[in-house]
Amino acid sequence: MSGLGDDEGDGDGVPGHERLAALCHRSAELARELGPEGRRLIDHITTELRGGRPSDELEHSFDELEDLLLAAGLTAGLGSYRTDTPPVYRRFPGAGHPLLRVLACPGGGCARVEAPGPDSPPAQCRIFGRPLREIGLRP
Repeated sequence: MSGLGDDEGDGDGVPGHERLAALCHRSAELARELGPEGRRLIDHITTELRGGRPSDELEHSFDELEDLLLAAGLTAGLGSYRTDTPPVYRRFPGAGHPLLRVLACPGGGCARVEAPGPDSPPAQCRIFGRPLREIGLRP
């Protein structure tokens, strides 16, 4: 279980698409490092998602992007084991903890989660061009 509130991704307690979260988090960096072919593939994925296509129907495109990353020497790819990838929050042990607020994917389709900054504007989803939405983490 992800520990996110009831307004999370698909509503069944399963975190969103992790490779989409990594793409959202790192799209500008990846487009620079992968060149024109990578930018075209990122644009294709983004266009399909904005058009309403579910991320799980784009696995082949995510696989192609992973292959480009490996060929470019970026061996971590879009994996969740990268140190700069937002963590997936798990249920806290025990009870009585205060509700924590985090920023999450505005469409609920990926696993991107960030702590809100005290004085900074909300982070933007680089796929849908909307601010990340604030949700609660339940203990």
